[in-house]
Amino acid sequence: MRSLTHHILRTRPIPPRNPRPPSRSLHPLRLFSTTFPLQSSPTIPYTPACPPSTCSCTPTPPGLDIDHKSPLLHTMPFYTSHVVVSTGKQDWTNRIEDEETPAGDFIRGLKGVVGRGGEMFDPFNNILISASSFPSTTATTTPQTILHLFPHFLSLALPTPSTPLLKTLTSSLLAAPTLHPMHNSLPAQAQTLLTRNPSLITTLPTPPSPLKTPTILICSHNTRDTRCGVLGPLLATEFESVLARTDIDAQVGMISHIGGHKFAGNVIVYIPPGWRDEDGSESGVAGMGIWYGRVGVENVEGLVRETLQRGRVVGELLRGGIVADRDGKGGAASLAGMVEEQVARERGEDGGLRLKARARR
Repeated sequence: MRSLTHHILRTRPIPPRNPRPPSRSLHPLRLFSTTFPLQSSPTIPYTPACPPSTCSCTPTPPGLDIDHKSPLLHTMPFYTSHVVVSTGKQDWTNRIEDEETPAGDFIRGLKGVVGRGGEMFDPFNNILISASSFPSTTATTTPQTILHLFPHFLSLALPTPSTPLLKTLTSSLLAAPTLHPMHNSLPAQAQTLLTRNPSLITTLPTPPSPLKTPTILICSHNTRDTRCGVLGPLLATEFESVLARTDIDAQVGMISHIGGHKFAGNVIVYIPPGWRDEDGSESGVAGMGIWYGRVGVENVEGLVRETLQRGRVVGELLRGGIVADRDGKGGAASLAGMVEEQVARERGEDGGLRLKARARR
């Protein structure tokens, strides 16, 4: 099985017209990579605006306090892996690790291993853990927790977690493929513990299965914030309706807090490698996890059309994203940085931005 590894691309920031004071620097984690940076960025197909819906849909509820003024780009939290834990619920306790369920046990255990203070905690390899509404168990006599891993695009069912099992999961799939240079001073044993070892995949109780269709995740964590609690279920219903009308095979799930409630609705679209556009060509966004914000019910049809059918990122709703490795050498890039670089290359002579949509074939 080919190892799927990834890193965060370092990109040159675009100087603003009125430079900010030096004290306003990027988050330190964004300045480093867990492996070598990619030498060049691929072209990202995008369209500046989300097209309007062509049919009537449930209106977005009025009165929600949504931030429509702050910039969206680069508001996605830094992460290298996303572990989505199936719970069968669409709302959770304020902290998902406090859930008194088998899925909660798994989340608690994994955070205890890879979270701050955990034995395998790596500040340069942030692992995002979310609870999801996907069914929580498999049809087996032994209870199992179902995981979806991104940008690995893998599904995995594991029994009641133990610390050794969670460490094996982390070592085989979630740890950094190459350590950040700041770890060079660690003892060799500690460096080995923090470095990915794909050969351990074969020691997991069940082998992972590839996810071959898109996964759409929508924040619905009402206990954390009612904006996502209100919009999440409405968006999920509309996505399912649009996907059924367009005959697209994709799974839709609601997830716990991912940050940015003021930008509700918050949607992540994970598109597997090899995904094809409506014209049969390989999608320009295959292998990506695209984070959208300020998504209303009226935007769902446009997002499905542009991102899933035409392989384009919708610029006005983009928070960021992650791009899985495509060349087999390991690595992933920051989607926000790649789009930002591309837009900079397409600046007009007057300094304005010309967002050019990819021509349809």
